[in-house]
Amino acid sequence: MDRIDLFRIFTQVVECSSFTRAANLLGMPRSTVSAAVAELEQRVGTRLLHRSTRKVAATYDGRAFYERCLRVLAEIEEAESLFRQTGSKPAGKIKIDVPGRIGRLIIAPALPEFFALYPDIELDMGVTDRAVNLIEESRDCALRVGVLGDSSLIARSLGSLAFINVASPGYFSRHGVPTTPRDLASHRAVSYASPSTGRVEEWEWMEGQELRTQPMRAAVTVNSAEAYIACCLAGLGLIQIPRYDVMQHLEAGELVEVMPSFVARPAPVTLVYSHRQHVSRRLQVFLDWLQHLLREKLMLS
Repeated sequence: MDRIDLFRIFTQVVECSSFTRAANLLGMPRSTVSAAVAELEQRVGTRLLHRSTRKVAATYDGRAFYERCLRVLAEIEEAESLFRQTGSKPAGKIKIDVPGRIGRLIIAPALPEFFALYPDIELDMGVTDRAVNLIEESRDCALRVGVLGDSSLIARSLGSLAFINVASPGYFSRHGVPTTPRDLASHRAVSYASPSTGRVEEWEWMEGQELRTQPMRAAVTVNSAEAYIACCLAGLGLIQIPRYDVMQHLEAGELVEVMPSFVARPAPVTLVYSHRQHVSRRLQVFLDWLQHLLREKLMLS
């Protein structure tokens, strides 16, 4: 079998964690897929996959080889595109990961516009509030909100997302309206715990260039944006949230903004992906489209 075909079969098996699922997607018999991986292992001289009756997973060497295969296949795709007609449209599958509410409120409603421009691109969109591992979960790119940790990924900054302080009218009727951070000692917040680390965020605000923080009393702690907003709407306390997240509730009078001069520091919004030199044409056009969309809809600074 052609070496490039072997690479394509191997990467599909890794991404599916299954010979059978990979064979179905490739339109091949399972025996052909299994034989192809065995041939590739013989060629490279090492075991690439751990096989069990329930799951297939890449070995340490297999994971490294998978990354190399992705680069080679991306290079081949780019080389082939040089000889296509200038007006041809990019095609193929993109796998991305985005935060839950941005995916639901911003990206999903705008996708018909994207597919009208690029009808031959397929999108696999993971929606979660945790920071996924792009390599382990076979994602082409991810959208991150907040300060990035140390990473070998390529980062494209989109700007900063402003926060506001809000609570429900029912909460204010019972506890009064805070006007400065000095009032927070007599108030409650809905606490938010990072879904990745479990760390509970303190209440924070900027005074000039200085960041101030204060722990708050809380009756409830949540680890998703949906639950965070739901608890606030139920009158359980104050929250700090990007304006776009609660715009409809502000307009309906279900939430009220307070202490506009004492807000949390803006959160950086970043697109992360790997291998700058191997970004496929389909991923490049999607990244450009997504950047324009988010800067407009999230009102990034």
